[in-house]
Amino acid sequence: MKKVTLIVLDSVGVGALPDAASFGDAGANTIGHIAEQMPLQVPNMLKMGLGHLPGLPLKKDENGCGAYGRAMEKSVGKDTTTGHWEMSGIILPRPFPVYPNGFPEDVIAAFEQAIGTKVLGNKPASGTAILDELGEEHLRTGYPIVYTSADSVFQIAAHERLYPPEKLYEICRIARQQLQGEHGVGRVIARPFIGEKAGAFTRTGNRRDFSLEPIAPTMLDVLHQQGFDTLAVGKIEDIFAMRGIGKSNHASGNPACIDAALDYLKTDFNGLLFVNLVDFDSLYGHRRDVEGYGKALEYFDSRIPEFTALMDNDDLLIITADHGCDPAHHGTDHTREYIPILCFKKGMKGLCDIGTRETFADIAQTVCDYLGAKADFAACSFSEKLEG
Repeated sequence: MKKVTLIVLDSVGVGALPDAASFGDAGANTIGHIAEQMPLQVPNMLKMGLGHLPGLPLKKDENGCGAYGRAMEKSVGKDTTTGHWEMSGIILPRPFPVYPNGFPEDVIAAFEQAIGTKVLGNKPASGTAILDELGEEHLRTGYPIVYTSADSVFQIAAHERLYPPEKLYEICRIARQQLQGEHGVGRVIARPFIGEKAGAFTRTGNRRDFSLEPIAPTMLDVLHQQGFDTLAVGKIEDIFAMRGIGKSNHASGNPACIDAALDYLKTDFNGLLFVNLVDFDSLYGHRRDVEGYGKALEYFDSRIPEFTALMDNDDLLIITADHGCDPAHHGTDHTREYIPILCFKKGMKGLCDIGTRETFADIAQTVCDYLGAKADFAACSFSEKLEG
């Protein structure tokens, strides 16, 4: 019996990809820029080799234990769905559609007709700024707020008094059904909020993402079909439309997701525990909060020993990310970056450099190979480097 715990630190990039300039992200380095602006204390990730990654102003722990490397994104994108799908084995042949000028009139008109009311907004915006701009009008009219970003998302914000979460989820499902084909955005996102006036509106923890179904088999599908356990924590179930997932805890926020993952690790299972920690991205990256981001990294690092204490000799821990969201970069959008790969299993001796991987999908191949599942993704496994 083996357990692989795959923890995605949402948006924790480690330096601009070679093509970052074409995305407007030249010079981005999420961890690097945080470490330049504050004394980042992450000793457990340093022990796993984080400081050895290129371009990070972090101390190298020469007495560490683990495997370290980074991965390039082969798909054209820098969003949650693209990153998670690629690390699960799907390299997208074309990017999801984006809407820098808002959604076409016919798309909005069809949505308004389906939900029986007009909408506000329909433009790219920061999630907090759009509430300050349109929240009071939303309370007066009852019209939901529709907005997007640089990512392929159709976001719907509504006050929980007017749209209790289940009502908001229902109109998100309507949008998801409509947004297919040419307008098949990666995610429809429910953005519930509370508060009574501009400056006092606050988004709640009842966010939900409604993704397209994966376009090909993922490592979750492969493992589930071959009888392995597949457990998910946080928004993993949303990103994969629950496909290939045996059990899920849709916890909200990093502390709750970490607790949920540890609870799963205390049970007997044979397979994959897939965890997303979204706060790095949603609370700190998009809001360009360097100090908050750094403290969140330190908090996660402080809890790594709880994971390793629950591991048996054959268990594997992988810590990675899905894209960047450099809080010291211009704008409020994701940044196209390398992602870190940090691995640990008991019995490893010293540090092992797994290099720069050509695709996030190497993670999927490695997870399947390590567990003994038959998989053939367009990727290269590094599982043999984890045995020493």
